[in-house]
Amino acid sequence: MKKSALPLLALMLSATPALADADGANLYGSNCSACHQAGGKGSPGQFPPLAGRLDKIAATPEGKTYLAYVLLNGLHGSIQASGARYAGFMPPFKSLSDDQIATILTYLVSLGDTKPAPVFTTKDIQVARSTPKKAKEVAAERQALDTAHPIP
Repeated sequence: MKKSALPLLALMLSATPALADADGANLYGSNCSACHQAGGKGSPGQFPPLAGRLDKIAATPEGKTYLAYVLLNGLHGSIQASGARYAGFMPPFKSLSDDQIATILTYLVSLGDTKPAPVFTTKDIQVARSTPKKAKEVAAERQALDTAHPIP
């Protein structure tokens, strides 16, 4: 490798996390922001906020699995989030690739205060996808998780 290529290689490697964040923001924007709004701030009374919450949920292995289930299978029913009650239906996003779902979730957890933020891998999503669930089953998973580790 030529000596002049080293600075370029170093620049490319240091930009990788920023590119991953941009990919996550773009995927989130085209798949989730219509409901959950820009930056995951939510819409009071309609769609719960995601920013500042999902990092706390993803802090446990069970929480990470639950979040993967939500994106893959959707969620149906009433939930409590950030002190407010939301009743509704979130559609499944199983048509997205495992990598895309992992990228979206990694982006969303990065919007919280947990540093370093949890990271979702393609393998995490593959494992969750291998156990399909109905939206109501995901709601039951949420209740079990909330009992073990209260969901913000």
